[in-house]
Amino acid sequence: MSESNGEAVAAAVASATEAASEVAAGGWRRATGIAGVAIGVVAAGAAAGVAIERLTVGRGMRQKARLALDSAGPYGGLRGTPGTAYAEDGTELYYEVDDLDPEADAEVHRAPRRRRLFGRRPPAPVTVVFSHGYCLNQDSWHFQRAALRGVVRTVHWDQRSHGRSGRGVAQTRDGRPVSIEELGRDLKAVIDAAAPEGPIVLVGHSMGGMTVMALADAFPDLISERVVGVALVGTSSGRLGEVNFGLPVAGVNAVRRVLPGVLKALGQRAELVEKGRRATADLFAGIIKRYSFASRDVDPAVARFAERMIESTPIDVVAEYYPAFNDHDKTEALARFADLPVLVLAGVRDLVTPSEHSEAIAGLLPDAELVLVPDAGHLVMLEHPELVTDRLADLLARAGAVPAAATVDGYGSTSSSAGPG
Repeated sequence: MSESNGEAVAAAVASATEAASEVAAGGWRRATGIAGVAIGVVAAGAAAGVAIERLTVGRGMRQKARLALDSAGPYGGLRGTPGTAYAEDGTELYYEVDDLDPEADAEVHRAPRRRRLFGRRPPAPVTVVFSHGYCLNQDSWHFQRAALRGVVRTVHWDQRSHGRSGRGVAQTRDGRPVSIEELGRDLKAVIDAAAPEGPIVLVGHSMGGMTVMALADAFPDLISERVVGVALVGTSSGRLGEVNFGLPVAGVNAVRRVLPGVLKALGQRAELVEKGRRATADLFAGIIKRYSFASRDVDPAVARFAERMIESTPIDVVAEYYPAFNDHDKTEALARFADLPVLVLAGVRDLVTPSEHSEAIAGLLPDAELVLVPDAGHLVMLEHPELVTDRLADLLARAGAVPAAATVDGYGSTSSSAGPG
């Protein structure tokens, strides 16, 4: 890390500490501005301050560029048949189903004609269930969804308090934080509603992968009886408290000491904090890009797409989820996947859930396919969609969800030199 970057990190740590003091003293307006860096980093999936280069483009020009990208950006516009599942506490969980194209269905089940017993229904198709990460929503799978449309039945859902799902009832009513175990039960409710029968492939990114592990831990019979494949993308089975987010250990430890208290307090003044967060939009965008992508030529529209998803997550939701990650440990649950086709994929330059965590998962699942993408960050499925979709299509073929000769394309490119996919 350069000397200037080190100084900026130190300043960010000092700002977070000062923000905690201001919150304790009731200085909300000043604390909101001071804590802007910490809020933005957490919303991007990191829990520490970060140094970014000075932005050289005028603010007015940047605002015009955002408006242009928001109006013309093609990403996140795919919609399916909507549905609602209900969590144990009554939280409404929004999902969408993209059904299998009839011609693709015939191809998948093409075989010598056999006489069917009277009244016997044909087997249910394989359903691929996608679970998204922290501060994202189901649209984060845009490219994979576009590629698989009509080829296989898919379910995309928004985790509680994210996207179009309702605010967590237990969080708003009881004031308790979210747990990964709770998310696993939410996923079970979505499966019961959207895919009550037939084989399933589970796909999870980051927190979504942790949700899949929690499902396996709580419902082992579901895994053994119905799950035929698993994809774990940029995720971790535990020890997230040891991640340094690419920063000096001292700086990370300092921010970790104050950040939970700052988030809890700021979550109680969400409306005021959101105004301060909007005022630091330029810094926020830089932080998101650093912690989401590693490539230099990521399409600006894709970067803005990720920014919109992340910035739409309210600060009180950020605060409700934050404690869950330090408590997360589902290493033993991985054994439930031992006899299944498994894809473990991560970006080598992921600063949020480092690729070493994916290597650890693959080490416990020796038959899993491990794919490490050199020039990729945390949002690898947006940064390198063609590679992720290719490996996912191979997993689906191994799981019997699609024929080996099926054509899966249309995943587009995130390179700034290419048009939208």
